[in-house]
Amino acid sequence: MGYLRFKTGSSEGEARTGTLKLRHGTIRTPEFMPVATRAIVKALSSDDMAELGAQLMICNTYHLMLKPGAEVIERAGGLNIFMNWKKPLATDSGGFQAFSLGFGLEHATGKISLYFPGEHKGSRKPQKSIAKIDNNGVHFRSVYDNSKHFLTPEGSIKIQEQLGADMILVLDECTSPLSDKEYTSKSLDRTHLWAEKCLRAHDTDQALAGIIQGGHWQDLREKSAQFISSLPFDSIAIGGSLGRSKKEMHDILEWIHPYLPEDKPRHLLGIGVVEDIFEAVERGIDLFDCVTPTRMARTGYFYVRPPLGNKANKFKIKMVFERFKFDSKPLDPECNCKVCGNYSRAYISHLYNMNEIVGHYLLSYHNTHFFLNLMREIREAIDDSKFSRLKKRWGI
Repeated sequence: MGYLRFKTGSSEGEARTGTLKLRHGTIRTPEFMPVATRAIVKALSSDDMAELGAQLMICNTYHLMLKPGAEVIERAGGLNIFMNWKKPLATDSGGFQAFSLGFGLEHATGKISLYFPGEHKGSRKPQKSIAKIDNNGVHFRSVYDNSKHFLTPEGSIKIQEQLGADMILVLDECTSPLSDKEYTSKSLDRTHLWAEKCLRAHDTDQALAGIIQGGHWQDLREKSAQFISSLPFDSIAIGGSLGRSKKEMHDILEWIHPYLPEDKPRHLLGIGVVEDIFEAVERGIDLFDCVTPTRMARTGYFYVRPPLGNKANKFKIKMVFERFKFDSKPLDPECNCKVCGNYSRAYISHLYNMNEIVGHYLLSYHNTHFFLNLMREIREAIDDSKFSRLKKRWGI
């Protein structure tokens, strides 16, 4: 299959470290992948990401196929050259966007219902779907110009081959937390059909990841884990609705764990909450991706180590000018990033309050450093057989 070599290292229970070798370099896991949606992490350059020590980033196939177009990137020499990134890259398949434009709009929900039904109440209102899914693929309209498109499993693989990332994902259907079991079961059969089509269409040395679906039903998740693990994928991803509560997400990871190959990396798609990362690592997950660091920066939140947070937001604080206008401390006194080493809360809160672009940049840089540094600490703790102690120190 693709060019990927994965070797496990230290372990503490199911938590494990590993070495993931791809075409553009070697990655130590567990690791968090910053999301470079349109071939850029919001507010941060490729040089910033290299300075931050990012090992791997993931780009968005849906957006890049629409703008600037896969052919543009292919002619530029692929994503690495196009965005001046010399380390490994992954691309998603477009499957999550199919969900977000379909049931995501109809159900006014995210993949974990903003985020778990019954635990959080979302403020979104149902809207008309602009995507339709059948066994052949996804019919959708562009969010940019309303033009019509049709994405098939084979088409998704072709586009990702043009983009040229080191690791690519099969096209799948990401179900809503509010979908019933009958629909989820039919969707699972479709995802498995598409997985086989993607395997047949795959014709490069890019590593290919299969995706486990099945919603929050144990029999469906186990069925999917067995099926995807039986196919010759290079890595395994876990996607779709991850339950109606955090406990259900933990249950899902425990249900599928016995079926996952030890010698393949495991990627939990779209998860970027501190507590969830610890819990997933404890259940054998190697890779994470999420827009959380920069999205929270744009809404004025900065991440802090315990015990600086509060009960409502344990690891993040809202940047409120009136609260911080005389505060000369860095965002997080325990942080060693260049933002905390050079700028005060008072200054950054002033920039954010005035909607200055640099304010968004400084918050984005710090938040991204927070997550990458957290993963470094987790890897070191597992290597030293101190992961449980680290988890306790973080109050989880």
